Amino acid sequence: MSDLRLPEAPFMQDEEIRMFSDAAERFFSRAAPPKRIEKWVEDGQVEREFWKEVGEAGFLGVSVPEEYGGPGGDFRHDLVLCETCQRLGLEGFAITLHNVIVTPYIQLHGTQEQKERWLPKLVSGERVCAIAMSEPGAGSDLQAIRTTAIRDGNGYRLNGSKTFISNGQIADFIVVVCKTDPSKGARGVSLLVVETEGLEGFRRGKKLDKIGHEAQDTSELFFDDVFVPADNLLGGDEGKGFFQLMAELPRERLIIAVNSVIAMEKAINWTLDYTRERKAFGQPVFDFQNTQFKLAECKAKAVVARTFINDCIEKAIAGTLDNDTSAIAKMWVTDTEWEIVDECLQLHGGYGYVNEYPIAKQFRNSRIQKIYGGSNEIMKVLIARGL
Repeated sequence: MSDLRLPEAPFMQDEEIRMFSDAAERFFSRAAPPKRIEKWVEDGQVEREFWKEVGEAGFLGVSVPEEYGGPGGDFRHDLVLCETCQRLGLEGFAITLHNVIVTPYIQLHGTQEQKERWLPKLVSGERVCAIAMSEPGAGSDLQAIRTTAIRDGNGYRLNGSKTFISNGQIADFIVVVCKTDPSKGARGVSLLVVETEGLEGFRRGKKLDKIGHEAQDTSELFFDDVFVPADNLLGGDEGKGFFQLMAELPRERLIIAVNSVIAMEKAINWTLDYTRERKAFGQPVFDFQNTQFKLAECKAKAVVARTFINDCIEKAIAGTLDNDTSAIAKMWVTDTEWEIVDECLQLHGGYGYVNEYPIAKQFRNSRIQKIYGGSNEIMKVLIARGL
């Protein structure tokens, strides 16, 4: 197979990080061979046991401090795991959701008691997490959510519904975005942690039938007068949810862009292989000048995207990645991924539309990149505010 590799992020030169990357690749290659991934696709979800295996191997919650049962790594280790799983085709395994999105909410915004209670279980894989933001009538506009959590004695009564929830069928630890005071707009939004085991009034809806990411279960969730203890209010103070979300979104959007550049790299390599083997009019498709020019354009765009993302990664590691830059990264890089994957499928001709070829699967998977993490239209709104 062709081995076009885009410029590495500078942090990958660290010997300890390189060793961690090698260990992660060995583990996931062994633990999730193609046959197991095929089973995930057939089932429409990753089996619960795999999460425990990954936890036992030390790859969940890698940035959690040792005092809470974690290995004490940092964002670099999370990036390595996200890239490794993406390269190996483990898109159905939502390690990004677990390690980079939900666990940091607890680590950075939880009370001391909440950290001690929850983080060890997230590290071990005893708990599988999800975050419930989107609703049937509210996607990127978080201020429009209608799910409420009204105080009732020593807890809250949670009512509402959520949709497009990754890990929705197996998650037993769900961070729910809700309104504890509907009259206050953004200042009335809170994050409530719902532990689902034996929870009365909590229901999982149907597993949504999607056009891509078949191994990733995406579901509807329903909360009908669910009682949640006040101790499960993230951070302990009402009205902080919107600001907690905004603080963590830059890293989430960066990770989406990181996954996009890996997808570009894979798509170009598949297409190089195909066009060199496939013949038309008595010569390899790659020998046509049009093919070479199209792939040259794809490589140029991919190199620019990766170089920009590497700079964003350095800013994220230093704690200086701002909302504006992360919105640009998410918007431009996912748009560029779609352009490249579409072009690569075109160069496969009719075979690009056949599921046997990996470019067909990537084509389906790439489309959602422009939507989740905040649609690219919302990214433009955010960028425009900084003009």
